[in-house]
Parts: sequence; C-alpha cells; structure tokens
Amino acid sequence: MQRTQRPLLARLAGANPTSVFLLTLVVVLVAFFTPGVIGGLLTLALAAGLIALLATTWAVQAPQTRLIRLVMLTLLVTVGLAKLL
Repeated sequence: MQRTQRPLLARLAGANPTSVFLLTLVVVLVAFFTPGVIGGLLTLALAAGLIALLATTWAVQAPQTRLIRLVMLTLLVTVGLAKLL
C-alpha cells in the first residue's frame, strides 16, 4: 500500500465487486421504497457516500463523467429532501 492511500480505500479496492453492487442495490431499494423520514435519511446517506466517492475520484475522471455524477448526485439529494418533506 502506498503512503498516499487510505486504509478504507485499500479495503474497498479489495472487496468483491458483485457483493458491493448487490449490497448497494439493496440499500438503494430500501431507501427508495421506505416512506417518510427513514427513507429520506437513507437516501441522503447514499448521497453522502456518493459525495465521498466523487471527491476521491474527481481528479481522474473525464469531464463527461464528472457531469453525469453531479447530475446523479443532484437527483439523489432532491429525492432525499423530497422524502423528508
């Protein structure tokens, strides 16, 4: 591991992509189908995770990818805030 790598990122890089995808899918479905405050908080927690991922990988992404990620982040935050209200 390089000195610039964070231990969490090293652990995530070694995770099984299929299990990470399935776990994320389950959390997204629960967040979207759970009504009220709980669903809104789960959706905003997903947005916070996406913000962390976006901040970590910003320098190595193409401008088109950055734009798509920002649009998805905006939609996710909008859905989360709408569920809270």
